[in-house]
Amino acid sequence: MSGFFAALASADFPFVRNALLAGLLSSVLFGVLGALVTVRRIASLAGAVSHAVLGGIGMALYLSASGIVPGFPPAGGAFIFAVLSAGVIGVVSLKAKQREDTVINAIWAIGMSLGVLFMAKTPGYTDPSSYLFGNILLVAERDIALLALLGAVTVFLAWRFYPQLEASSFDAEFARTRRAPVTGIFFAVLIITSAAIVLLQTFVGIVMVIAMLTLPAGTAGCFARNLGKMMLFGAVFSALFSVGGLFAGWVFDAPAGAMTVILAGAVFLLASAVRMLRAR
Repeated sequence: MSGFFAALASADFPFVRNALLAGLLSSVLFGVLGALVTVRRIASLAGAVSHAVLGGIGMALYLSASGIVPGFPPAGGAFIFAVLSAGVIGVVSLKAKQREDTVINAIWAIGMSLGVLFMAKTPGYTDPSSYLFGNILLVAERDIALLALLGAVTVFLAWRFYPQLEASSFDAEFARTRRAPVTGIFFAVLIITSAAIVLLQTFVGIVMVIAMLTLPAGTAGCFARNLGKMMLFGAVFSALFSVGGLFAGWVFDAPAGAMTVILAGAVFLLASAVRMLRAR
Protein backbone atom coordinates (compact mmCIF):
# COMPACT_ATOMS: atom_id res chain seq x y z
CA MET A 1 0.00 0.00 0.00
CA SER A 2 2.75 2.42 0.93
CA GLY A 3 4.47 1.67 -2.39
CA PHE A 4 1.59 3.20 -4.34
CA PHE A 5 1.67 6.46 -2.40
CA ALA A 6 5.46 6.53 -2.59
CA ALA A 7 5.22 6.17 -6.37
CA LEU A 8 2.77 9.08 -6.51
CA ALA A 9 5.23 11.30 -4.64
CA SER A 10 8.32 10.07 -6.49
CA ALA A 11 9.74 11.95 -9.46
CA ASP A 12 10.72 8.60 -10.98
CA PHE A 13 7.09 7.58 -11.61
CA PRO A 14 5.41 10.50 -13.40
CA PHE A 15 3.14 8.06 -15.30
CA VAL A 16 1.40 7.13 -12.03
CA ARG A 17 0.52 10.77 -11.32
CA ASN A 18 -0.59 11.25 -14.94
CA ALA A 19 -2.82 8.19 -14.67
CA LEU A 20 -4.35 9.45 -11.42
CA LEU A 21 -4.98 12.90 -12.89
CA ALA A 22 -6.45 11.39 -16.07
CA GLY A 23 -8.76 9.21 -14.00
CA LEU A 24 -10.01 12.19 -12.00
CA LEU A 25 -10.53 14.35 -15.10
CA SER A 26 -12.28 11.58 -17.01
CA SER A 27 -14.62 11.18 -14.04
CA VAL A 28 -16.14 14.55 -14.87
CA LEU A 29 -17.04 13.34 -18.37
CA PHE A 30 -18.24 9.97 -17.12
CA GLY A 31 -20.41 11.65 -14.49
CA VAL A 32 -22.09 14.22 -16.75
CA LEU A 33 -22.36 12.22 -19.97
CA GLY A 34 -23.04 8.94 -18.16
CA ALA A 35 -26.07 10.47 -16.43
CA LEU A 36 -27.44 11.71 -19.75
CA VAL A 37 -26.78 8.39 -21.47
CA THR A 38 -28.46 6.47 -18.65
CA VAL A 39 -31.50 8.73 -18.26
CA ARG A 40 -32.11 8.92 -21.99
CA ARG A 41 -31.67 5.13 -22.27
CA ILE A 42 -29.10 5.35 -25.05
CA ALA A 43 -26.42 3.21 -23.42
CA SER A 44 -26.59 0.72 -26.30
CA LEU A 45 -26.15 3.63 -28.72
CA ALA A 46 -23.03 4.78 -26.87
CA GLY A 47 -21.77 1.20 -26.88
CA ALA A 48 -22.22 0.97 -30.65
CA VAL A 49 -20.32 4.23 -31.18
CA SER A 50 -17.57 3.03 -28.85
CA HIS A 51 -17.06 -0.14 -30.87
CA ALA A 52 -17.48 1.58 -34.24
CA VAL A 53 -14.45 3.78 -33.55
CA LEU A 54 -12.29 0.67 -33.85
CA GLY A 55 -13.08 0.76 -37.57
CA GLY A 56 -11.83 4.34 -37.79
CA ILE A 57 -8.68 3.49 -35.86
CA GLY A 58 -7.95 0.54 -38.13
CA MET A 59 -8.60 2.65 -41.23
CA ALA A 60 -6.24 5.38 -40.03
CA LEU A 61 -3.49 2.88 -39.19
CA TYR A 62 -3.83 1.22 -42.60
CA LEU A 63 -3.86 4.46 -44.59
CA SER A 64 -0.89 5.82 -42.65
CA ALA A 65 1.24 2.65 -42.75
CA SER A 66 0.46 2.07 -46.44
CA GLY A 67 1.50 5.60 -47.35
CA ILE A 68 -1.91 6.45 -48.80
CA VAL A 69 -2.46 9.18 -46.21
CA PRO A 70 0.88 9.56 -44.40
CA GLY A 71 0.65 10.57 -40.77
CA PHE A 72 -3.10 9.99 -40.51
CA PRO A 73 -3.67 9.87 -36.72
CA PRO A 74 -5.79 7.02 -35.28
CA ALA A 75 -7.79 9.58 -33.26
CA GLY A 76 -8.78 11.31 -36.52
CA GLY A 77 -10.14 8.10 -38.03
CA ALA A 78 -11.88 7.26 -34.77
CA PHE A 79 -13.59 10.65 -34.66
CA ILE A 80 -14.81 10.31 -38.26
CA PHE A 81 -16.34 6.89 -37.57
CA ALA A 82 -17.77 8.03 -34.23
CA VAL A 83 -19.57 11.03 -35.70
CA LEU A 84 -20.84 9.08 -38.72
CA SER A 85 -22.13 6.17 -36.64
CA ALA A 86 -23.71 8.49 -34.06
CA GLY A 87 -25.38 10.46 -36.86
CA VAL A 88 -26.80 7.35 -38.52
CA ILE A 89 -28.08 5.88 -35.25
CA GLY A 90 -29.48 9.25 -34.17
CA VAL A 91 -31.45 9.70 -37.38
CA VAL A 92 -32.81 6.15 -37.23
CA SER A 93 -33.66 6.58 -33.55
CA LEU A 94 -35.74 9.66 -34.31
CA LYS A 95 -37.33 8.53 -37.58
CA ALA A 96 -37.75 4.76 -37.24
CA LYS A 97 -37.88 3.61 -33.63
CA GLN A 98 -38.70 0.03 -34.54
CA ARG A 99 -35.41 -0.35 -36.43
CA GLU A 100 -33.17 1.26 -33.83
CA ASP A 101 -31.89 -1.95 -32.21
CA THR A 102 -31.13 -3.51 -35.58
CA VAL A 103 -29.12 -0.51 -36.79
CA ILE A 104 -27.27 -0.23 -33.45
CA ASN A 105 -26.25 -3.89 -33.56
CA ALA A 106 -25.27 -3.62 -37.24
CA ILE A 107 -23.01 -0.60 -36.67
CA TRP A 108 -21.55 -2.24 -33.56
CA ALA A 109 -20.58 -5.38 -35.53
CA ILE A 110 -19.55 -3.66 -38.78
CA GLY A 111 -17.35 -1.10 -37.00
CA MET A 112 -15.43 -3.75 -35.07
CA SER A 113 -15.12 -6.02 -38.10
CA LEU A 114 -13.77 -3.19 -40.26
CA GLY A 115 -11.26 -2.32 -37.54
CA VAL A 116 -9.98 -5.89 -37.32
CA LEU A 117 -9.86 -6.18 -41.13
CA PHE A 118 -7.90 -2.92 -41.58
CA MET A 119 -5.47 -3.88 -38.81
CA ALA A 120 -4.93 -7.31 -40.38
CA LYS A 121 -4.00 -5.63 -43.68
CA THR A 122 -1.81 -2.97 -42.06
CA PRO A 123 1.92 -3.58 -42.67
CA GLY A 124 3.55 -4.80 -39.48
CA TYR A 125 1.75 -6.08 -36.40
CA THR A 126 -1.12 -4.20 -34.78
CA ASP A 127 -2.79 -5.56 -31.65
CA PRO A 128 -6.54 -4.72 -31.48
CA SER A 129 -6.61 -5.54 -27.76
CA SER A 130 -4.51 -2.45 -27.00
CA TYR A 131 -7.40 -0.32 -28.27
CA LEU A 132 -10.10 -2.47 -26.69
CA PHE A 133 -8.62 -2.39 -23.20
CA GLY A 134 -6.14 0.50 -23.31
CA ASN A 135 -3.57 1.33 -20.66
CA ILE A 136 -4.17 4.37 -18.49
CA LEU A 137 -0.54 4.25 -17.31
CA LEU A 138 0.52 5.38 -20.80
CA VAL A 139 -1.51 8.61 -20.78
CA ALA A 140 0.49 11.64 -21.91
CA GLU A 141 0.35 15.22 -20.69
CA ARG A 142 -1.25 16.25 -24.00
CA ASP A 143 -4.12 13.83 -23.32
CA ILE A 144 -4.57 15.32 -19.86
CA ALA A 145 -4.84 18.81 -21.34
CA LEU A 146 -7.44 17.64 -23.88
CA LEU A 147 -9.38 15.89 -21.10
CA ALA A 148 -9.41 19.05 -19.01
CA LEU A 149 -10.59 21.12 -21.99
CA LEU A 150 -13.38 18.73 -23.00
CA GLY A 151 -14.43 18.34 -19.38
CA ALA A 152 -14.66 22.11 -18.90
CA VAL A 153 -16.70 22.51 -22.09
CA THR A 154 -19.03 19.66 -21.10
CA VAL A 155 -19.63 21.03 -17.60
CA PHE A 156 -20.28 24.53 -18.95
CA LEU A 157 -22.79 23.29 -21.53
CA ALA A 158 -24.52 21.09 -18.94
CA TRP A 159 -24.81 24.06 -16.58
CA ARG A 160 -25.89 26.51 -19.28
CA PHE A 161 -28.57 24.27 -20.80
CA TYR A 162 -29.50 22.24 -17.73
CA PRO A 163 -33.27 23.02 -17.81
CA GLN A 164 -33.49 21.99 -21.46
CA LEU A 165 -31.40 18.86 -20.84
CA GLU A 166 -33.53 17.80 -17.89
CA ALA A 167 -36.83 18.44 -19.66
CA SER A 168 -35.84 16.68 -22.89
CA SER A 169 -34.35 13.72 -20.99
CA PHE A 170 -37.39 12.97 -18.83
CA ASP A 171 -40.29 14.28 -20.94
CA ALA A 172 -39.46 15.13 -24.53
CA GLU A 173 -43.06 15.94 -25.44
CA PHE A 174 -43.34 18.49 -22.63
CA ALA A 175 -40.00 19.98 -23.67
CA ARG A 176 -41.31 20.42 -27.22
CA THR A 177 -44.39 22.25 -25.94
CA ARG A 178 -42.00 24.62 -24.15
CA ARG A 179 -40.20 25.11 -27.49
CA ALA A 180 -37.00 23.43 -26.34
CA PRO A 181 -34.77 22.24 -29.22
CA VAL A 182 -35.19 18.57 -28.31
CA THR A 183 -33.71 17.21 -31.55
CA GLY A 184 -30.76 19.61 -31.41
CA ILE A 185 -30.07 18.67 -27.79
CA PHE A 186 -30.22 14.97 -28.68
CA PHE A 187 -27.64 15.34 -31.45
CA ALA A 188 -25.47 17.64 -29.31
CA VAL A 189 -25.37 14.96 -26.60
CA LEU A 190 -24.45 12.37 -29.24
CA ILE A 191 -21.65 14.49 -30.71
CA ILE A 192 -20.10 15.40 -27.34
CA THR A 193 -20.40 11.79 -26.18
CA SER A 194 -18.71 10.67 -29.41
CA ALA A 195 -15.85 13.14 -28.89
CA ALA A 196 -15.44 11.93 -25.30
CA ILE A 197 -15.43 8.30 -26.43
CA VAL A 198 -12.71 9.00 -29.01
CA LEU A 199 -10.55 10.80 -26.48
CA LEU A 200 -11.08 8.36 -23.61
CA GLN A 201 -10.66 5.14 -25.56
CA THR A 202 -7.09 6.04 -26.49
CA PHE A 203 -5.88 5.38 -22.96
CA VAL A 204 -8.63 3.58 -21.03
CA GLY A 205 -9.88 1.41 -23.90
CA ILE A 206 -13.24 0.85 -25.55
CA VAL A 207 -14.45 -1.68 -22.96
CA MET A 208 -13.77 0.62 -20.01
CA VAL A 209 -15.42 3.58 -21.75
CA ILE A 210 -18.68 1.64 -22.08
CA ALA A 211 -18.51 0.42 -18.50
CA MET A 212 -17.70 3.82 -17.01
CA LEU A 213 -20.41 5.57 -19.02
CA THR A 214 -23.02 3.33 -17.42
CA LEU A 215 -21.89 1.85 -14.08
CA PRO A 216 -21.13 5.03 -12.07
CA ALA A 217 -24.29 6.71 -13.37
CA GLY A 218 -26.30 3.57 -12.62
CA THR A 219 -24.93 3.52 -9.08
CA ALA A 220 -25.68 7.23 -8.70
CA GLY A 221 -29.24 6.60 -9.85
CA CYS A 222 -29.81 4.55 -6.70
CA PHE A 223 -29.30 7.68 -4.59
CA ALA A 224 -29.97 10.74 -6.76
CA ARG A 225 -33.40 12.31 -7.11
CA ASN A 226 -32.74 14.57 -10.10
CA LEU A 227 -30.44 14.79 -13.10
CA GLY A 228 -28.06 17.30 -11.51
CA LYS A 229 -27.42 15.13 -8.45
CA MET A 230 -27.06 12.10 -10.68
CA MET A 231 -24.30 13.89 -12.63
CA LEU A 232 -22.57 14.94 -9.41
CA PHE A 233 -22.81 11.55 -7.71
CA GLY A 234 -21.82 9.83 -10.94
CA ALA A 235 -18.64 11.93 -11.15
CA VAL A 236 -17.83 11.18 -7.50
CA PHE A 237 -18.39 7.44 -7.93
CA SER A 238 -16.37 7.45 -11.15
CA ALA A 239 -13.47 9.20 -9.39
CA LEU A 240 -13.59 6.69 -6.53
CA PHE A 241 -13.67 3.76 -8.95
CA SER A 242 -10.80 5.18 -11.02
CA VAL A 243 -8.57 5.83 -8.01
CA GLY A 244 -9.53 2.50 -6.44
CA GLY A 245 -8.85 0.63 -9.67
CA LEU A 246 -5.48 2.30 -10.11
CA PHE A 247 -4.56 1.49 -6.51
CA ALA A 248 -5.74 -2.13 -6.80
CA GLY A 249 -3.90 -2.55 -10.09
CA TRP A 250 -0.68 -1.35 -8.49
CA VAL A 251 -1.05 -3.51 -5.37
CA PHE A 252 -2.06 -6.72 -7.17
CA ASP A 253 0.09 -6.09 -10.29
CA ALA A 254 -3.01 -6.24 -12.50
CA PRO A 255 -4.35 -4.05 -15.35
CA ALA A 256 -5.73 -0.87 -13.79
CA GLY A 257 -8.56 -0.57 -16.33
CA ALA A 258 -9.84 -4.07 -15.62
CA MET A 259 -9.65 -3.52 -11.87
CA THR A 260 -11.59 -0.26 -12.25
CA VAL A 261 -14.39 -1.95 -14.19
CA ILE A 262 -14.59 -4.85 -11.71
CA LEU A 263 -14.79 -2.42 -8.78
CA ALA A 264 -17.43 -0.30 -10.51
CA GLY A 265 -19.46 -3.38 -11.44
CA ALA A 266 -19.30 -4.82 -7.93
CA VAL A 267 -20.48 -1.57 -6.32
CA PHE A 268 -23.27 -1.17 -8.90
CA LEU A 269 -24.56 -4.70 -8.29
CA LEU A 270 -24.37 -4.20 -4.53
CA ALA A 271 -26.22 -0.87 -4.70
CA SER A 272 -28.86 -2.38 -6.99
CA ALA A 273 -29.36 -5.31 -4.64
CA VAL A 274 -29.72 -3.04 -1.60
CA ARG A 275 -32.21 -0.85 -3.47
CA MET A 276 -34.25 -3.87 -4.50
CA LEU A 277 -34.33 -5.24 -0.96
CA ARG A 278 -35.38 -1.86 0.44
CA ALA A 279 -38.15 -1.64 -2.16
CA ARG A 280 -39.49 -5.00 -1.04
